[in-house]
Amino acid sequence: MTATTAAAPSGRHSTSSTSSTGSAGGNGSRGGMSPRHIALAVLVAAVWGLNFVLIHVGLDNFPPLLFCALRFAVVAVPAVFFVGPPKVAWRWVLAVGVVLGVVKFGLLFLGMHAGMTAGLSSLVLQGQAGFTALFAAVLLRERPGGQRLAGLGVAFAGIALSAWDQGAGGPLGAFALVVLAAVAWGLANVLTRRAAPPDALRWMVWVSAVPPLPLLGLSLLVEGPEADLRALRDITPAGLGAIGYVGLVSTLLGFVAWSFLLRSYDATAVAPYSLLVPVFGMSSAWLLLGERISPTAAVAALLVITGIGITALRAGTATAVAARLRGSGPRRSAAPAAAPPRRRG
Repeated sequence: MTATTAAAPSGRHSTSSTSSTGSAGGNGSRGGMSPRHIALAVLVAAVWGLNFVLIHVGLDNFPPLLFCALRFAVVAVPAVFFVGPPKVAWRWVLAVGVVLGVVKFGLLFLGMHAGMTAGLSSLVLQGQAGFTALFAAVLLRERPGGQRLAGLGVAFAGIALSAWDQGAGGPLGAFALVVLAAVAWGLANVLTRRAAPPDALRWMVWVSAVPPLPLLGLSLLVEGPEADLRALRDITPAGLGAIGYVGLVSTLLGFVAWSFLLRSYDATAVAPYSLLVPVFGMSSAWLLLGERISPTAAVAALLVITGIGITALRAGTATAVAARLRGSGPRRSAAPAAAPPRRRG
């Protein structure tokens, strides 16, 4: 699921596990990712990008809050009975479950239901990277360097441009809901770092067990029991498919695969592939839903992806690359000349 696109790379547990694996094993960041693991990373990004199209399909069959409750229910049940306890304090499970599941996904589904397109939602939601850095600076006292600040500035410029484009052709209220969803995602990422769960799959299952009941209560209160019962009574194969994909394929399988990559490689090698999520999201929405990608939206997407890409680079990597391109990068010292052979006699 997209909730873990950035949460996993930025999590404390992911960073430590990938670092040790990378240095100890043969698949670490020193040797780069193998072709089949690169293919797996691209596949996960494609799964998460297509997720927004399936959310659109689900919203055609269910009220948004009910659909959100169902997508978490299929992840948590019956998995919670087999994975064991989460091995972190319950307050962290509850906090992330509410912020990520109820607030973030509830706002996302409401925003898309109110008129936010699937492709633009996949792009704007990537603003979570900037909000994660802001919350980390305030709550964890982490100071972002100049390179990260520059990248965040470029990404936020892209989001501002997409807001201007949305204001010209769509409801700004729906756009604001998705931006608030990105804010909630950023906070959930920082809470996940503080929780530092040792088992990513077990953590995701228990976090997914928190939202269904609150979301169902909100759905009954806001959307009404009649609308919920009608949606469940008239459920269609498309609706069932959307629940299965968004819950099991995107959330559970996607998260397991992404966590495997983060355990096998350094996070800085894996995280940039999440930049492909809005690429697949916007292209699949264009192909399958007929959503138009305006030139302004294309420029905004380029800014967001470029900005997040800058923040994903190691500190100093961009400077080193630029230096090499200018021909002034560090060069290997020449090997000392061989001493002339001694004469015999």
